Amino acid sequence: MAAIEAGRRGRRVVVIERAERPGKKILISGGGRCNFTNIHARPDNFLSANAHFAKSALARYTPADFIALVERFGIAYHEKTLGQLFCDGSAQQIVDLLMAECAQAGVRVMTGTAVSEVRRDDSSGEFTVTAGQESYEARSLIVATGGLSIPRMGATGFGYEIARQFAVPIEACRPALVPLTLAGEEREQFVDLAGVSAPVVVSVGKRSFKEKMLFTHRGLSGPAILQISSYWKRGEEVRVDWGPARDLLAAMKSAPAGRDLAAAKAVLRASLPARLADRLIDVTSPASWTNHAIDELERRLHGFAFNPSGTEGYEKAEVTAGGVSTSALSAQTMECRSVPGLYFIGEVVDVTGHLGGFNFQWAWASGAAAGRAV
Repeated sequence: MAAIEAGRRGRRVVVIERAERPGKKILISGGGRCNFTNIHARPDNFLSANAHFAKSALARYTPADFIALVERFGIAYHEKTLGQLFCDGSAQQIVDLLMAECAQAGVRVMTGTAVSEVRRDDSSGEFTVTAGQESYEARSLIVATGGLSIPRMGATGFGYEIARQFAVPIEACRPALVPLTLAGEEREQFVDLAGVSAPVVVSVGKRSFKEKMLFTHRGLSGPAILQISSYWKRGEEVRVDWGPARDLLAAMKSAPAGRDLAAAKAVLRASLPARLADRLIDVTSPASWTNHAIDELERRLHGFAFNPSGTEGYEKAEVTAGGVSTSALSAQTMECRSVPGLYFIGEVVDVTGHLGGFNFQWAWASGAAAGRAV
């Protein structure tokens, strides 16, 4: 996107791509159909040490702008849930669109080309990038290397190395949009529910998400957990409301309902998968079945606490939280304040979107901001 916008302005642009083909992460996104944006994208869908940083770029390149591009290429798409837009066909259509736009803008794309050195001449301000057998000189260098997530796709920390080389500060990185792991007694209690899912509200502190949660062989996953994982820190509880805005056990307090373990399981099965309902009653059942005890059990089911032992790491993380500090960058252009001509965009920057097309929108928006400025 940065290359397209710069090329349209008559700039001479080369994209140096380490992978053998462009857009590998685009191709695996959205189950191969690319969740290319979210129509509800707004600044509060993003995490950053500076909550205001993303506002400028997001306002100047909106979901409607990318949708217009998709429609101009005749790519059919649909809204899945919560504003998430997917190709009807294949993610390859988005890669083809971007490559066609690059070609139209006169952009040269070099695939299978690894960068071995980046230098800057302090007197002229020009950058020299050595890649393969070639050296490229330019007044502007845009770093769009992504984060540490999904190393099997070729992810590396190269962008952070460039930042460190030029003394650009970096916010601590961590896996985000990632499954959480359980250990000890919690894992023993729930590991055999792998594959069971339920719609819930999950919370960490004041942040909560209402989506599906999934049990795995290692812990917890599903959209609700991936969302909350970006906010979770080791040692914090994750609270789960198994029945948002519902009284799960009301039937137990009305005659002629029973007042025992079996009755509790039968009542909860009306709201949750049977195996999950049974397990929750097994691990939370009170000593007696008075109205007070049932009310207390109801309260626990709306604030069930898990204590995750960790995450499944960058291998399973969809994105990397943290990165090049926004304090070092212009929110309008993405240019580094202390190194004129050096730009950082996309996931390498400390701006992390929620699940559902928001990280693509940040990629398009931050890329457009830099491409319009170089």
